[in-house]
Amino acid sequence: MAGLDTARNMFKIPELRKKIFFTLLIIFIYRLGGHVPTPGVNADVIARFIAQDGGGLFSLYNMFVGGSFARFAVFAQGIMPYITASIILQLMGTIFPYFHKLQREGAEGRKKLTQYTRYGTVLFAAIQATGISIFIMNVQVDGISAVLPNMPHFLFMVTTIISLTTGTVLTMWLGEQITARGIGNGISLIIFIGIVAEIPLSVMGQVQQVMADQGHVVTTLIILAIVLVATIAVVIMTQAMRRIPIQTPKKVVGTKMYQGQNTVLPLRLNMAGVIPIIFASSIMTFPGMIFSSFAGAGETSEFVDSLVRLFRPDGIVYGILFGLLIIFFTYFYTAIVFNPVDIADNLKRQGGFIPGVRPGKKTAEFIENVLTRITLPGSVFLALIAVLPMMMMGGLGGGFYFGGTSILIVVGVALDTLQQLESHLQMRNYEGFMKKGTLRGRR
Repeated sequence: MAGLDTARNMFKIPELRKKIFFTLLIIFIYRLGGHVPTPGVNADVIARFIAQDGGGLFSLYNMFVGGSFARFAVFAQGIMPYITASIILQLMGTIFPYFHKLQREGAEGRKKLTQYTRYGTVLFAAIQATGISIFIMNVQVDGISAVLPNMPHFLFMVTTIISLTTGTVLTMWLGEQITARGIGNGISLIIFIGIVAEIPLSVMGQVQQVMADQGHVVTTLIILAIVLVATIAVVIMTQAMRRIPIQTPKKVVGTKMYQGQNTVLPLRLNMAGVIPIIFASSIMTFPGMIFSSFAGAGETSEFVDSLVRLFRPDGIVYGILFGLLIIFFTYFYTAIVFNPVDIADNLKRQGGFIPGVRPGKKTAEFIENVLTRITLPGSVFLALIAVLPMMMMGGLGGGFYFGGTSILIVVGVALDTLQQLESHLQMRNYEGFMKKGTLRGRR
């Protein structure tokens, strides 16, 4: 009953109600665009090809875009080119002083970086769309081509590049609208919706395998156990944090004396959230898609085919590279979103201090050391939970393609969105979804 009361309370707040309905509208538009076909494509052939991929790169990519790639819709590329552009812009901020300066200029700097990211999105979307169009022209299943017979290849390539690039730009705009006017991070929510949309189809596929072959019962139970354990672990690790004690001394303001307070500085084990997983997935899928476009054709086909095999999600090489990228982006993004120097300066201005640590530089060094130590197990956990279930499910041969990457994104985005709803409810003195005992601050 408490959950129903909380759900009703969400719609009692006009601002929150407007944000929720706006987010649902954008999600509806995104899902609708995922069913608008690209001209000149035999979608049935592509869907059969994805089904035969057997948990390979295209199955993973299709999951991230909510099945749009199997339908070869205008949203078939999803938001991945935008993420690739964002990664490159953030990396350039650590190399080139100009971009580093923009990152520290506040709203104006972010505005310019957003514009550069949009330009990069168009560029990467066009490059990836070119590779995809070449790949689709070479796809055949049972002797039937994925391109309609009456469609000239040059015209197909042009229309595909324009359609997919436009679809990516529109997807980027939809994500930005959710972030600005809705609930949650728009880019993460779009990936979240794509993954969740594929879950029923994955479940149905596994059920059909069980009904066709009783030997799949044990495999299904093992896969479900893996998913359950991984989900519990993700929730626990996402909420885990190190609390650094903070003391604020007594102070006199005018004629009033304010008592000192004992508070904490919460440092999450995973400060970067699901961003490292999304960044690493984007990096790993982009070259794989390009290599696959040129596989099976020309003198270098054997070499390219070997690269494609290396980039299979259930392969050892892919797992190692994917895990290392996750660890790297965890540290990288944590350094971007959390600055110990700024925290130390703010504490010093407010008169706060960490017991046993001198204010200022020593406090910044202490916080940085703690953050570095707790980020290591957090990043390793992210890498293991993303790679191991995927490889285990690939080894089991199950059709339920919902590995650690999917679990991390779904759980992380869901918790982040719930926390935003929680803050809106608590500002109006309503009980939230994740209440602990009685709500503090209620009047």
